[in-house]
Amino acid sequence: MTIKKFNPSAVVKPFNNAYHHCVVIPPNAETLFISGQLGLNLDGSLPEDPQLEADKAWENVIECVNEAGMGAEDIVKITAFLTDEGDYPYFANSRSKFLGDARPASTAILVKALVKKEWRFEIEAVAAKSS
Repeated sequence: MTIKKFNPSAVVKPFNNAYHHCVVIPPNAETLFISGQLGLNLDGSLPEDPQLEADKAWENVIECVNEAGMGAEDIVKITAFLTDEGDYPYFANSRSKFLGDARPASTAILVKALVKKEWRFEIEAVAAKSS
């Protein structure tokens, strides 16, 4: 059985058609919970360019998914935190690049700040895959 994604007809269509409102995980699927990933490089440095920071945050999410033997298509839920509304296009561009047509259930939240004021993006994810 595969992951089922859908949008109820009685609910407004997803913003930018970038996600699904509902995702059903099949019984006995392996589930992966990914802590918030930042746009930090392996050495802890932060790219100065917001697009590169967004790309790195998504790359880090995908690295976690791949390490668990899964792919972007197995991501079922994303929660993203952004500190500046003006950075949303960077986030969305990277999301499209790294997720393609996966379109998991998603929430994007504008927050006052993350733990360190220079961080712009933090992305949590849940992935699931049937054995």
